[in-house]
Amino acid sequence: MKASQGRRLRMGSAVAAAGRKRIDRFFAAQPALRLEFLRALIPLAILGFLSSRLMHPGEWLTQHGFQVPDLGHRDWRQPWYFPPPPLWGAIAICAVTAAAGLCVSAGFMTRLATGIFALCLLYLAMADRLAAFTVSKLGAVLAVALFLTPSGCAYGVDARRRFRKRGPGAEEPRVTWGNIRFFQALLVTLYMASGISKIHGDWLSNSHVLWTHLFDTYQTRASYWIARSLPYSAWPVLQYVVLAFETGAPLWFLLPFTRKSALWVGLGMHVFIGLAFGPVIWFALLMLVLLYGCFGNLDGLVKRLHPRGSGV
Repeated sequence: MKASQGRRLRMGSAVAAAGRKRIDRFFAAQPALRLEFLRALIPLAILGFLSSRLMHPGEWLTQHGFQVPDLGHRDWRQPWYFPPPPLWGAIAICAVTAAAGLCVSAGFMTRLATGIFALCLLYLAMADRLAAFTVSKLGAVLAVALFLTPSGCAYGVDARRRFRKRGPGAEEPRVTWGNIRFFQALLVTLYMASGISKIHGDWLSNSHVLWTHLFDTYQTRASYWIARSLPYSAWPVLQYVVLAFETGAPLWFLLPFTRKSALWVGLGMHVFIGLAFGPVIWFALLMLVLLYGCFGNLDGLVKRLHPRGSGV
């Protein structure tokens, strides 16, 4: 009896110790490189999406193009109304947006540039609701999040200047846990919400929804070739893999032994989206950056950028 109780006590202590270790690891400081990876590449994906609009500011933002009129009352489709700016104002907004995004990517005057970039994206998403798609809305949220983090603290132009003043360091730069966990939580929440929406749609009742998407208006040469190359019976399998991946994303990325497989499934899914659905390629690139920056293995990049005993 005493031996059995001793085994139970030891097992309970081991489980409690493992749980505390997991909790400590969750709240531990995180490599700054993850944050800097996101800071450097997220603005480029957003600017890539906006590039076709930024080149035509008059048609996009002024009365020279179509603008939704003021509805005269608060409505969820128009929470705020911004009157169209003059042409010079539209040009200035587009120029400032592009310049701020590039400065954020380079890590130059990062805090100021990130704040300006976030304000510009928020304005652009609200000023032209008809052209505000996923990248516009998600990009504004990500820019605000980057502004609230110490992005630019480890790599980039600003960090290089600080390094020259303080000299080389031996430790890899790190940031507090929330600066990384926010992006990870945001990503898996987006996946889960997308999966739930698919369940409420017809992804369960119709096993060939994914296959039909290949012949929709977003069709590319790649999607046509893929549809002809893969057997018809493969598409239901791929469809349910996507559904299971998205719906269970919080679990797949929480468990250490499923995280790597989930990472590769997610990367493959976004590469497929970028190749098969032409107009959403910038969304696919943004999600690839977010996914790999949050959960990818950056050890090799750390060794190249910050070998022991060298500076940032």
